[in-house]
Amino acid sequence: MRLKIIFDGWDGYNTSIIRAVEGLTSDQLAFRAVDAMRSVGELATHIAFGRIDWFPRMNAPGSVDLAREAASISQADVAGDAVEIVRWLENTWSMIDEILSTWTVEDLSVTYEHEYWGNVYAVSRQWTLWRIMAHDIHHGGQLSELLSMQGIAAPELVDLGGHITEPPVVRKA
Repeated sequence: MRLKIIFDGWDGYNTSIIRAVEGLTSDQLAFRAVDAMRSVGELATHIAFGRIDWFPRMNAPGSVDLAREAASISQADVAGDAVEIVRWLENTWSMIDEILSTWTVEDLSVTYEHEYWGNVYAVSRQWTLWRIMAHDIHHGGQLSELLSMQGIAAPELVDLGGHITEPPVVRKA
């Protein structure tokens, strides 16, 4: 069984983030609730680059090339440009979509070593996918709050919680 079936809906969440960010001005992207927290643009950029941080560790298709490109640019520059943010969200989603389309449930148990605070862990692909999906959802929630504070309508992300994949109708009300 391909992972796309199991992770159905994540693609819609990514789309809701893209639609919330596309077309924002530099001032709207620079908005932050308090100085110590990320701005709208920094959060959206962080979502995309968080994917790049983890996926090369498990040899995800296309991840090495994205990581190489990401290393050559300034995330601060990306965070101030809605077109660039959307490009990175789309490119990193393409990497995830490839994984979900080609990997199977059996592939989730494959592990790689990851050192953290002096310990070396055997991290599974399942753990990594869950980590990144949770990361997207967590920061997408923060993004929806910052947009709401500015009075910016983002109905898919804010009102629908990013869940834009509608289940089939079984009967009309």
